[in-house]
Amino acid sequence: MRKTFLLGAAAIALVVSGCARRTPPPEVTGPVETAPIGPGGEVVAPGDVELTELPAQQADLVAKAGSDTVYFGTDEHILDTAAQATLAAQARWLLENPNVRASIEGHADERGTREYNMALGERRANSAKNFLVSQGVPADRLLVTSWGKERPVAIGSNEEAWAQNRRAVTVLVR
Repeated sequence: MRKTFLLGAAAIALVVSGCARRTPPPEVTGPVETAPIGPGGEVVAPGDVELTELPAQQADLVAKAGSDTVYFGTDEHILDTAAQATLAAQARWLLENPNVRASIEGHADERGTREYNMALGERRANSAKNFLVSQGVPADRLLVTSWGKERPVAIGSNEEAWAQNRRAVTVLVR
């Protein structure tokens, strides 16, 4: 009984010591600006936040270009003929709609480390962006984002799911 009492008293002492008086944080009198953090934990430039997706225009892009997504082989970031055709159609749409910007989002499948897949997603997004620029789309209208393996479109640990997740998606933004 005495051991139980001592253990209980020790536990209470630990809890109470954790409640020690701390200096309160300084009072904030104006707006606080914090640097936004991107999917890879990096600080994001102010111009790259507050993007508003444009669902109606996105639907129009998909209808006229055939797709907003291009796919890649395993560990690849080179555009095949089908991806180039899709991006050429996207470029035509973007040139016809000069007030719209696009975020090119690179993705990877679940295999590999987070760091590797973030870098691979960025290479994929840059491949798509560079192709769009080569078709006449101004580079300042295109943003690049890598989600790595963080946003899979297909869940599963098989080739069918992996193939759907190895992609770059053109997301229209304001």
